[in-house]
Amino acid sequence: MRLISTGRHHATFDFGDLQVVSLRDGYIDMPPTRLRDEDGRPLAELPAAVPLVGDKLRLSVNAFYVTDGTRSVLIDTGASDVWHDPTMGLIYDALGEAGIDRAQITDVAITHRHEDHVSGLITPDGSEAFTGLERVWIGAGDTSVFTGRLEPIRDRVVPVSEKVAINDWATAIPAPGHTPGHTVYDIGSSTGHLLVWGDTVHVPTLQFEQPNVSWELDGDQSQARTARASLLEQLTRPDHYVAGAHLDSPGIARVTPSGDGYTLTYLAPSLT
Repeated sequence: MRLISTGRHHATFDFGDLQVVSLRDGYIDMPPTRLRDEDGRPLAELPAAVPLVGDKLRLSVNAFYVTDGTRSVLIDTGASDVWHDPTMGLIYDALGEAGIDRAQITDVAITHRHEDHVSGLITPDGSEAFTGLERVWIGAGDTSVFTGRLEPIRDRVVPVSEKVAINDWATAIPAPGHTPGHTVYDIGSSTGHLLVWGDTVHVPTLQFEQPNVSWELDGDQSQARTARASLLEQLTRPDHYVAGAHLDSPGIARVTPSGDGYTLTYLAPSLT
């Protein structure tokens, strides 16, 4: 995978016969007490390697667009204006900066139901963000999110209850734990595999080195920990890469074993 262009809110990578575009929706600040040990308790001490902004953890929020030049899939959509936070909702700017026409997006794949991943389907003015939308793929356990402001999308929802192909190069794989319908998307190109995940990892400076550390908002922390362990082991295979919603933007990296954990090596400098 090779970086071919970058901007303030996006980075584009060549991935064999595919292009992958990381789209920066912004960032959110969270208290470090959300990090939990194996007994579900807040960590007694935060390692010095974990940076804080003020007294908060700063989590990037990313989405990813993949295309073969004819077909495309947008994975996650950011927060739109639901958090009323000016640091979020930048995905529409990122898409424009990358030269991606929103009207041409027919397939959106959602990693899970939380607001910073699904809300961008509807713009701040209440209109649909993707006027050509035909299908929204999401884990079957998370389809209840399509009410209220997201109700107009409900007729295009495709529930994912087992491993299923979206097209020739994108496969949805259930990875429950963070939410019942948390789903990972395996992007297979002519040169390798990219696993796109949502909230498998929230704090990359800690949870790769110590993958047993979980997150308060994991609905089932034990199940989320098991899913994370399986995905991390898979990512150590040759020609495998990860794209993470909360990895430091642009959030695409390689994973290698290191002691009892893993080392994360980004493929591009951070977007700030």
